[in-house]
Amino acid sequence: MKIAVCIKQVPVVSLLKFDNESRRVVRDGVPSEVNPFDVLGMSLAANLKRQHDAEVVVFTMGPPQARDALVQCLAMGADSAVHLNDRAFAGSDTLATARALALALAQDDYDLIICGRNSVDAETGQVGAEIADMLDLPQVSGVRRLELNPDSDSFALEAERITDEGYDVVRCALPALITVTEDVAPEIYPRRAERQAAQEKPVATLTAADLSDDASVFGADGSPTSVSEIYSIEPEREGIVVRDKPAVEAVSELMAYLDARGALGSAATTAGVSDATSAAVQRGPLRACGDAGAIWVLAEMLGSELRPITLELLGRSCELADTLNTSVEAVLIGAAANDAADESTRHANTLAAYGADRVLLAQDTRLAEYEVSQYTAVLADAIATHRPYAVLLGSTVMGRELAARLAGRLSLGLTGDCIGLEVDDEGRLVQLKPAFGGNIVAPILSNTTPYMATVRPGLLTPVVPDSGIDAVVERLLVDGLGDARVHIIDRVVDESAEGAELDSAHTIISVGKGIGGPENLPLLRELADVLDAPLGATRDVTELGWLPRQYQIGLSGKSVSPRLYFAVALSGVFNHTVGIGKAGTVVAINHTARAPIFRAADFGIVGDYTEVVPALIKALKARGG
Repeated sequence: MKIAVCIKQVPVVSLLKFDNESRRVVRDGVPSEVNPFDVLGMSLAANLKRQHDAEVVVFTMGPPQARDALVQCLAMGADSAVHLNDRAFAGSDTLATARALALALAQDDYDLIICGRNSVDAETGQVGAEIADMLDLPQVSGVRRLELNPDSDSFALEAERITDEGYDVVRCALPALITVTEDVAPEIYPRRAERQAAQEKPVATLTAADLSDDASVFGADGSPTSVSEIYSIEPEREGIVVRDKPAVEAVSELMAYLDARGALGSAATTAGVSDATSAAVQRGPLRACGDAGAIWVLAEMLGSELRPITLELLGRSCELADTLNTSVEAVLIGAAANDAADESTRHANTLAAYGADRVLLAQDTRLAEYEVSQYTAVLADAIATHRPYAVLLGSTVMGRELAARLAGRLSLGLTGDCIGLEVDDEGRLVQLKPAFGGNIVAPILSNTTPYMATVRPGLLTPVVPDSGIDAVVERLLVDGLGDARVHIIDRVVDESAEGAELDSAHTIISVGKGIGGPENLPLLRELADVLDAPLGATRDVTELGWLPRQYQIGLSGKSVSPRLYFAVALSGVFNHTVGIGKAGTVVAINHTARAPIFRAADFGIVGDYTEVVPALIKALKARGG
């Protein structure tokens, strides 16, 4: 059995700084490390090597110093390494990077290719899916548990993959590609002898000429996306801190502050990138498709209902369509049973009410469950036929995976996790991408069409729906669908579904390890109930199992944008606060005055949460509404 692991060397993100004068990220003196999710992938490969007597080869693309990352992986248990090192690779975006790695991987036969879920610097999560499509492999994204049976003729791989609602148990045949996330394997820490022995293990170097006769497919020339001038959007917090006061008095000051700010009422708005996010607009008359092509929004379901991000994307698309003098079209993919037909009609009418001028409907019994290769086939054929201006998806588990696979299939530029969309004077779609923890924005342009982006939930505003509009429906052909390559064996849904609600919540109550234990969660749930808010959590809380992974907010969890965010008994280290940069008002409650969370908060109370939270609940109930 042969396993390949793809890794990336990244700067230590918490040490990066942004120079506002030079408009650049300051990397000088910032050490590098193996991307944390890639470390987990290498740890998994080392475990599989022991279980299945496998050979493990680790790959990276980067400058000469990236060899240090390979040596670390060799010390962790890899047998050999391959370094893609050539000036021709400089300036590669995700597509050009995936192309180079795919060509290198294709030089040998691998049963399993392992990638990290995403890199912590660019946070794209696109390379793995793009490699999978270029190599025509089944893929399983977000794997937290893996079992292999190499001798099986059919389902040699069984995995648990995370979803926005819980997790799926899936099976597929080998060869395959997986991307991994937390819990997939205990992290390996090499001993000194292993680090010394790693220096003697083979590291092969591949140049652009070793991969292709055409060097223009690599580097900046082979990259469809480019970055315009970056700028900082680090939120300015008021930093008010109340200390040495009784809980009731501190809460009284907090309530006065929140009322003055409008954080508890409908006047509040979420922090956003442009004025377009601040207020809903009326649903206008049906538009015709213009010369630019229609703007497509992929409709995504959460259970039996449309996800809020779909309606948000339709709202912004209506504004963009008016600028471009074109139309908005929603793409709805699903089953074709008789009962599904009624549901499709209902969803199509909802999409029309929220701004879709036309609904493109793809139905087949094989599409009852989302499977990335089948959805990719449907969308790729539809894009070739209709040639839209842009294809927009939500930054959800499904949206990120599907968009990346589609980009690899069609060699399209893709910007992931956008926080805003604009049209420039030349009619190009400008995609605003956060990076390095979310406090820096890079406007991304693409030289391929359709433009394609995934957008974070909760940042855009739907139109005011018009239920009197009947959907105009066109059916898409599904001739090239094929059979599913990844099969769902079991689907486990978090019963509370709060993790999914974080995407569009107006208020969030986030808890840290300082609450003491899961037995203290009922008090926080009472506060959440009063505010009609879901719970969120730090990584420590989810790792301890007090709350599911879907509740995790931060660098390796969700980025959220509520109008009001309560941080209760959490320290507020960088890895968490990068996930709340777009929150409107941040309130911190912590007994330690030196806790970093107070520097990321608008209003803080230094005190015992077991005293402050009950006083806050009482004040909110007395206020009403």
